[in-house]
Amino acid sequence: MQILILGVPVRKSGVVRETPYNLIHIRNMETLTLAGGTICPATPSFYSNPKTMEELAATVVDRVLGLAGLQIPSFHWGEKK
Repeated sequence: MQILILGVPVRKSGVVRETPYNLIHIRNMETLTLAGGTICPATPSFYSNPKTMEELAATVVDRVLGLAGLQIPSFHWGEKK
């Protein structure tokens, strides 16, 4: 089955949010990875120097949308802001 968001096919991925991970979490992430999926921890990044909580949350949202194959203007690690 192909998953579509706004008509765009997306890759299999999982957003992991609970930590610390236990062995069940790790094995489930391994199973998803072996099936071709991508694990994306819901951990904000600070490379873009976010100034507000909204900008901080956007670092996670932008990463998830990027993994889904949606082209959005956002900061990428290694770029100058």
